[in-house]
Amino acid sequence: MLRKTLFLIAACAMVASVTAGNVQVQVLDKDGRPVPDAVVVVYPSTPAAPVASNATIGQQRMRFVPLVTVVAPGSRVRFTNLDRWDHHIRGTAAVNNVPGAPSGTNFEMRLAGATADATGGEADVVVQEPGAVLLGCHLHGSMRGHLFVTDSAYTLKTDADGIARFDQIPEGAAQLRVWHPEQLVDLPRRALQIGAAPVLESVPLSVVPRRRRS
Repeated sequence: MLRKTLFLIAACAMVASVTAGNVQVQVLDKDGRPVPDAVVVVYPSTPAAPVASNATIGQQRMRFVPLVTVVAPGSRVRFTNLDRWDHHIRGTAAVNNVPGAPSGTNFEMRLAGATADATGGEADVVVQEPGAVLLGCHLHGSMRGHLFVTDSAYTLKTDADGIARFDQIPEGAAQLRVWHPEQLVDLPRRALQIGAAPVLESVPLSVVPRRRRS
């Protein structure tokens, strides 16, 4: 019985290794430099819905931290003011980074500033619809951030080298989407063929994103 069980485990592992592949995507700007904080989405032939989770976006030094947050529909997002002054946060569903798209994801809240003894105001928002949400502040017009509510479990942000690495993508035909908040026109999706060999893709943007102040 034990031998049979071990055989089944080994067989399942072999099937998993045959039916899944790895994908690496590097996003570059118009001048060929790596782009961090781009969102890379893979839609495999066997789709998988993303799992809702909790995320926190801080308001610190008049910035949203992180700049881009990726969550699934149904996720709870907490906004926490770490500055000593008030922020009046707004979230507006956006298409091509232009606010005003019809969506139930629009929201706004005013958060009190932090004190020497405690952080400032906090408020939670539950996002339900896939798509990009532009974050801003009524009181500080320079503040910009984004929520990306994804419809695929295979979604990552690029790292400092502009790279997103996916493991165990189901084999077969797939589509690749790359999104960046400063890419005003959506890039066309690419067709991929996931197999045993790693898939390496390089995707150029048509813009040079502004560097965020440190």
